[in-house]
Order: sequence, then structure tokens, then C-alpha cells
Amino acid sequence: MPPKTRWVERITVLILSCLLFSCTPSKESQVVFSVGGTPAELRGWELLVRDFRKQSGITVEILLLPADTDQQRQSLITSFEAGVRNPDVFLMDVGWLALFSHSGWLEPLEGIDTAPFFAKVIDLADTYNGDLVALPIYMDGGLLYYRKDLLEASGISAPPNTWEELVRSSLAIQPKMRKKRPDFYAFVWQGAEYEGLICDFLEFAGSNGGFVLEDGSIHVNTPQNRRAVQFMHDLIWKYKISPPNTYTEMKEEQVRRWFQRGDALYERNWPYAYRLHEEEGSVVRDRTGIAPIPAPKGSTSVSTLGGWHIGVSRFSDAKREALEFVKYVTSYQGQKQMVLLLGWNPGRQDLYSDKEIVEKMPNFPKLKEIFRNARPRPMVPYYTQVSEIVQTKINGVLAGRFPADGALAEADEEIAALLRRYGIP
Repeated sequence: MPPKTRWVERITVLILSCLLFSCTPSKESQVVFSVGGTPAELRGWELLVRDFRKQSGITVEILLLPADTDQQRQSLITSFEAGVRNPDVFLMDVGWLALFSHSGWLEPLEGIDTAPFFAKVIDLADTYNGDLVALPIYMDGGLLYYRKDLLEASGISAPPNTWEELVRSSLAIQPKMRKKRPDFYAFVWQGAEYEGLICDFLEFAGSNGGFVLEDGSIHVNTPQNRRAVQFMHDLIWKYKISPPNTYTEMKEEQVRRWFQRGDALYERNWPYAYRLHEEEGSVVRDRTGIAPIPAPKGSTSVSTLGGWHIGVSRFSDAKREALEFVKYVTSYQGQKQMVLLLGWNPGRQDLYSDKEIVEKMPNFPKLKEIFRNARPRPMVPYYTQVSEIVQTKINGVLAGRFPADGALAEADEEIAALLRRYGIP
């Protein structure tokens, strides 16, 4: 090959290399943020990103994900399994944290003061092997809605602290209400075969129940859990204060509508329902109170943790800038902006006493107390499969197909078989 031809080839390779690498715009001052949600939520993020850029000089590109949470989860998993560098920052449902942490996809968040956040949430959900790997952005937790007017009319001064108190007040008030509203049931909750059933089950069991034992093993067939599942069954069939379609149809919105049309005394639901109950035209407007979930006798109240958390990808090539964005989003002003724009329940507990926020959302101080007792579902990477097993068994008890002790014993056997397949001790 003539020397001139070789020289031309070398120059060509050098130019291509420049185009592919050196001449590619630097990502040092740009972060890709992956998020889904409603149009209002996306508008809120756009405003937050704009303000962050003005303050830091770092550009954030929003990578839109589908509104469906399962599709969001699968999109992130696909990116991480491929080891691609984008997104740098992303939101996670709390139920994904164990899988993402165990898989090594989350970069530790260093240099962040966690004192303003709910301590139990940080310890139980956002910390993995001693490293902080996420921070809560939006808090969710189960709570009890109640009709203030109906309790007062019956001479009851406060909502129930225990399940026994809930049953007593329900049996006293339901017959009176049935004379005017034949479809009235005292207590509506999520009993259909889906993830919401597990959230309710953990709350019925209280602080002594759950999946994970002290030695770290996964078991549901415990005395506390058997009592909880039997009680759930009895609410429908023995006390008859929950409707028969609880185990077939009752999810969040079915429960919310039942209470909102005035056909229930108590409702177990998430905080989102409060704004809807207070809308103009709602039968329960100005008549609704919120309280912690009752506890079994001898136990303490538990609120199942839900919500969204923010993290940084281990594969990011802009980790420093991504961490700065996380700090801004989780700052007092950043989270306050999202509260005022969207009515979100922030991950920072210091915002629940902010005067401007409390003036617009007077239920915030009560939410703070409820969230202090919030507890996540089992933080294990195979939780989804475990949940599907337990859902089926508990729903079968509610339908009257299985006894509580036999159903939970079968659940433990199937969970053990699942773990053996995965080689998990």
C-alpha cells in the first residue's frame, strides 16, 4: 500500500475517533432523569428541573416512562441488565428497592444527611448492606378513615385504637344506619386478590406479624398471622360488618367510592383518598377524619409503607451531577415545591409542620404520626413471587375455601419450594 494511502487512512481513523469520542458533547454537566406519571406530575418535575439548572448549571434531560408502574419497572430492569449508562437518576416504587439493591444496580448516596427523613423508612427501605442507596420522595401509608359525625352521634369520642374497639363500634352503629341506608357496611377494606391485600394483611397483623422472622427467614404461618387472617375472614362472615364482595372486588377505588357515597363508617385506604372525600359534592365532605390503623390487642399500630424513592444508577457516567440532582430534589425547598404543586406527602418529616403547607393541608400533622409507624413489605429480591403465593392463600380464606391455619401452612411450603428453586437458604 502506498505511503500516501496509509497516511490518508490514519487521518480518517483519527477523524472518526474524534467524532465518536472526543467531539461528542460532554455529559459531565448533563443528567438523564427517568420518570413516569400523570401530566400534572410531569409538569411538576419540569419546573423542578428548570430551577435546578438555574441554581447548579447542570442540565437534566427528562426521559419519559409509561404511566403504568409495571411497565416503568420493566423498562428500568431492561436498562440495568444491559448495563447502559442512562438513566442516571430514576424513581422507584418502594417494592422494587430490594430487587434493585440486591442486583447491584444502585450507587451508594454519599454525603447526605438523613436526619430530616423518617428514620424507620431510611433504615428498613433505603439502606442496603450499610449503604444508603435511595431516598423517599413521596410517602404513602395505610390509614383509617372514619365518619366523625356518626361516631359523635353515638357518643364515641375518638376513633378505635384496636381492632376490638372497631368491631364494637361497628356493631353498635351499623344496624342504625341500615334503616336509612340498606347497603351500609361499617368497614370497607382491600380484600381482592392483588398486592393491596398483602398491604392490608400486614396492618391487620400489627407490629407482631409479618413475613420475616428474627433470623431473617421468610415465614407467614405464625400465631399472629393466623389470628390476623381469621379476623379478616370474620369481618365478612362472622361479624358481617364488611361486604361479601370484599374478597372479589374491593380494591382502592372500590373502597373509596363505597365510603364516599356514605355507605361505610370506616375505610382503610391510602392518603390520596382524603382529597377526593373533601371534594364538592362528596357525601362525606367535612365529615371525614383520619387516624392510625388500629392494632391487635397487645400489639402496636402498623402502616404499610408505599410511595416512591429516588436513586442513582451504578452504570451512570455522571454520578457526581446525578448526586447533586438527588440532593436538590430531596432538599427542603425541592420537596416543598412538589408538595404545593401536587399535594404529595414528602419523604422529609420536617415539612409536615411547615406553616404554609399545613394551612393548605391541615391533615399533614396526623400523617406525620402515621408515617412514623410505616413499615415496608419484606425487603427481599424475590418478594413479588412470595406475595403472589400469599395473596392466593389469604384470598382463599376470605372466600371460605381454606381454613386460616391450613392456608398459611401451604403458603410456607410453597415459599420454601420457591426458595429452593432459586438456591436461597
